[in-house]
Amino acid sequence: MSNFEFGVGLFPTEPLQKMVHLAKVSEESGYSHIWVGDSHLIWREAYVNMTAMMLNTTKVKFGTGVTNPLTRHPSVLASAYATLEEYAPGRMIVGIGLGDSSVETMGLKPSTLANFEKSLEQMRALFEGKEAQLPSGKIHLLHPCKGKVPIYIAASGPKMLELSGRIADGIIVLVGVSDEYIAHAREKIAAGAKAAGRKVEDINLVLWVPCAVSDTAPAKDAVKAHVARVVAHPLPYVLDPTEQKVLEEIRKTYDYYHHMDQQANHAEVIPDWLVDKFAIAGTVAECRVQIERIRKSGIQQIAIIPYSPPGGSREETIRGFAKAMS
Repeated sequence: MSNFEFGVGLFPTEPLQKMVHLAKVSEESGYSHIWVGDSHLIWREAYVNMTAMMLNTTKVKFGTGVTNPLTRHPSVLASAYATLEEYAPGRMIVGIGLGDSSVETMGLKPSTLANFEKSLEQMRALFEGKEAQLPSGKIHLLHPCKGKVPIYIAASGPKMLELSGRIADGIIVLVGVSDEYIAHAREKIAAGAKAAGRKVEDINLVLWVPCAVSDTAPAKDAVKAHVARVVAHPLPYVLDPTEQKVLEEIRKTYDYYHHMDQQANHAEVIPDWLVDKFAIAGTVAECRVQIERIRKSGIQQIAIIPYSPPGGSREETIRGFAKAMS
């Protein structure tokens, strides 16, 4: 596998000019990947943001963090990515999952595993200039990809992790940051990889991490809303009774229209000790310790979703974490 890498997950919660600025800061700070959130009712449009960011950077790679095959039909995704890959060969990655806030806010249900796998088969066929079979008949793309566009699957539950190990080029791992949690995830991924005649070491694993960095202000409160969503996902391990009680409170209060919103009510039920299991939050020195530990876990990339204490900014966390990377 390649050297250890660092990425930034940017949810388009601010005007396009600001998002382009954050992308430029991320590239200048040494991050190799930018993952753009795709939830069209609560954030700005993902593909407009990716295009603008790409036009204002030179080497950083881009992926959706993440899209889905329900609000974005596989043929629409194939066309969008083929167009972007044509402009910036080797810089595009499809980040895709079953459907989270973008689906829930529309009153829809996430994709089933079987339909999800079929959607990825259709997308890959279209990328390669082949025919894809739909219920209505066969279709093809007149402008297929000239190069390979990897598909990274966002996964947290055991079945999704195993499926990802079997078919994904890379996996966006959403299970927390503790050694125990990462080991559970790798075990499920390895089982899927083995079923497909692959090794887990041949799959790029991206650890998705809510993050806040500050040497002057408490950082843990800033990531609690995001931690709430991670804890509420299906996970490849059993929560202990104390964690389960917190999960029950999250489910009572979670509002998808305030998905990842630092001020959301569901942030209030997250205790500091749970933040330590699911996020990286603290001083530059404390973050550096976490990075060194995760480097040894079999993960190839840490992708931070930057938050900030009151009065701060995402840019401060992007720059602060970059100091911890070095």
